[in-house]
Amino acid sequence: MNAEAIESVREFNRFYTKVLGLLDKHLLDSSYSLPEARVLYELYHRQPCTASDIMDVVEMDKGYLSRVLTLFTRKGLLAKKKSKEDARAMFLTLTSKGNSEFEKINRASIEQVKTIAKTLSSSEQIDLVMHMNAIQKILNRIK
Repeated sequence: MNAEAIESVREFNRFYTKVLGLLDKHLLDSSYSLPEARVLYELYHRQPCTASDIMDVVEMDKGYLSRVLTLFTRKGLLAKKKSKEDARAMFLTLTSKGNSEFEKINRASIEQVKTIAKTLSSSEQIDLVMHMNAIQKILNRIK
């Protein structure tokens, strides 16, 4: 890839993170950072699961994930239960408060996309989704 193309990719990344507010201290006016919200998302969709399951999916440093899980436990969002098969393994599930927190962030994310989309015509919305799917398909090949 030539220097101009590299700069275009970097410019798009900066643009898109700004559009979604991904560099804001808290995501979607919640009390959670982007990494915390991502862990909350994975816990919600994978429960019960282990910390290793989450670590594999989000590709987060073990120490950082441990701090996030400790924070969630302290806030009453996360429950841990020892595995009956392997006493070393802990299964993680969100508490009702944790599920509620995720659902608030999820609704805010849906509203954010709707707000962006309503400024676009129907054909622009179709093009946007088609191009995003194409980018994802191309980048999935390198994983």
